[in-house]
Amino acid sequence: MATVSTSNRLASVPTTEPAILVVDDLVMRFVTADGGVTALDHVSFGVKPGEFLAVIGPSGCGKSTLFNIVGGLLGGYAGAVTVGGETISGPHASIGMVFQEESTFPWRNVLDNVGFPLEISGVPKRERIERARHFISMVGLDGFEKRYPSELSGGMRQRVSMARTLASEPKILLMDEPFAALDEQTRLLLGDKVLQIQQQLEQTTLLITHNITEAVQLADRILVMTYRPGRVKRIVDINLPRPRTSEIVSSEPFGRYVAQIWNDLREEASRGLSDAETRPLRTHDKPQGQP
Repeated sequence: MATVSTSNRLASVPTTEPAILVVDDLVMRFVTADGGVTALDHVSFGVKPGEFLAVIGPSGCGKSTLFNIVGGLLGGYAGAVTVGGETISGPHASIGMVFQEESTFPWRNVLDNVGFPLEISGVPKRERIERARHFISMVGLDGFEKRYPSELSGGMRQRVSMARTLASEPKILLMDEPFAALDEQTRLLLGDKVLQIQQQLEQTTLLITHNITEAVQLADRILVMTYRPGRVKRIVDINLPRPRTSEIVSSEPFGRYVAQIWNDLREEASRGLSDAETRPLRTHDKPQGQP
């Protein structure tokens, strides 16, 4: 049976170990041509060291806004984000980010792409190459060190982006739908690779995804968000054994988690659809008799 937390305040981490990442009462509002929009509304949760947390919710719920705030790319919010007890207000050395669209440099080969953050950090060339090769091997790209992005598949380019982020050895890895543009088979294989790396490095990982099966397969906990304004609707503990083999993924308990989360998402997505359908009436149409 799934264990859930419905509190919108700080979600308790399921061990006595203190959270390495704490998101406390985040509120983010944007000013648009149609007025103010609240993207995040008092969002709070904690993530313990080595935990894999998936964040899932309907389009427009503020997932990427949350990602950009935690990653230090977006300011102007109320509330706080702390890493290891330190309040952050911008990019932090402990946090690495992998985005939906791969961001390889087309003029650099795989080795130079992965070594780029080390290069700008002043790491000596010999050490830089050694570390880059280590993480290239970790993502399964041995033998492709001298290839350029144009010679690689989309999945391989995304692995290069991942290796480049890992080369900086962040304590926390943020991934914003990194497999969204990939075919289902490649997506599943890369999900397995991400989980293998996460467990090998004992790295704290946050994954934003729309894919419920992917979230249940990879995560220790799943944070479900409401439609705008984005709030914490529920946090689900995934009590399934690891490794999550094909036998686990096809099991009845796995299916129950997927069904439970789908029920939450369907409710929120329906709200979003209803909002989209009525918005033109509110903004453009006027009742008869009105000037």
